[in-house]
Amino acid sequence: MLAVVVIGATALHAEDWPQFRGPTGQGHSSERNLPLDWSETQNIAWKTPVPGLGWSSPVVAGGRVWLTTSVDSGARAPVTSSLRVLAYDAATGKEVVNVEVFRNRNAGYINPKNSRASPTPILDGDRVYVHFGQEGTAALTTSGEIVWKTQQFTFETQHGAGGSPVLYGDLLIFNCDGWAEDAFVVALDKNTGRTRWRANRRRPFSQAYTTPLVIRVGDRDQLISIGAYRTTAYEPLTGKEIWRVSYRDGFSNVPRPVFGHGHVYIATGFNDPTLIAVRPDGKDDVTKTHLAWTVARGAPFTPSPIVVGDELYMVSDIGVLSCLDARTGTTLWQARLPGNYSASPVFADGRIYFQSEEGVTTIIAPGKEFRRLSASRLDGTMLASMAVSDESIFIRTDTHLYRVKLPRSNT
Repeated sequence: MLAVVVIGATALHAEDWPQFRGPTGQGHSSERNLPLDWSETQNIAWKTPVPGLGWSSPVVAGGRVWLTTSVDSGARAPVTSSLRVLAYDAATGKEVVNVEVFRNRNAGYINPKNSRASPTPILDGDRVYVHFGQEGTAALTTSGEIVWKTQQFTFETQHGAGGSPVLYGDLLIFNCDGWAEDAFVVALDKNTGRTRWRANRRRPFSQAYTTPLVIRVGDRDQLISIGAYRTTAYEPLTGKEIWRVSYRDGFSNVPRPVFGHGHVYIATGFNDPTLIAVRPDGKDDVTKTHLAWTVARGAPFTPSPIVVGDELYMVSDIGVLSCLDARTGTTLWQARLPGNYSASPVFADGRIYFQSEEGVTTIIAPGKEFRRLSASRLDGTMLASMAVSDESIFIRTDTHLYRVKLPRSNT
């Protein structure tokens, strides 16, 4: 009887979505009872306006949904940007935190598809960690008080910031990939903001906009960090290099790596994107020894791939959806989705969700044959990836934040 009670209590607990791409950083959620269809008038628990512009993805914990945004002074130069942290009550959509963390008085050029608030926050207990690339990094309490902030890392990006931080123990780790004179990975003490280690990239380097991923290989952890022209695995506690793999033509990388079936899957970036599978049990330069397979057709510039079961799914920026055998790289099928894609896919409730920039979310059933289940549209533009928590999908557009939920489970 006790076992039944424990299992029931666990099933009722809503899963948090505390970082970019969710609990594991790979786009998976254990939530169930999610809507299959929605619109502006169907299965919307609430919709609330978001000030400014930001493409950070929503993160959810403790009954709150967190975002960052940039409220700019106007279109004419010089632009002043107020870089802010926002939180909304998950039950009602009411804004409960709106705090300026940094003010940039000479905001420079960014890519038209980017924003000044694109890295996703990361939640840890009563702390919220936010990162605005070269504009600064900070820790706040969940009530919105700034614990520490730093602007000590200067590196020049061509298109603005993109990569989000990752937590490992008491370390906050992120990539700093400038395109001119500096590129490095850095770990901060999450309690103080002080630098614990810094690992400089090998030359040549160029801009990249990726988020690291921590994986377990054998008896130790590895921090997988994609950069221009190569991906490097570091010891997360020290920043010491474990292995690296090179790709001759690859920079401005965006997708986060994923890990499964003994492979790290890496999107190599511009100019000709490929997806490569690397066995992570090597040492030093593994380019000639541990590269398992490479696929070029349909590889993405921006959306991260996702592994579900024995298959790997990826959608290109122009909507070519591919299903590969995750072990061999063999293409099982391809299909064309409408629109263009920047958000990374999510697997939840037995389905895979793909969000187009034009506001359409296409849902498919995983498997060795293409099966579209539905397509749902919201107003506005979607470049941020969705979050999933408490039987709900949280979607950010260029103007609003939505909670998508079935009416029968409204709280």
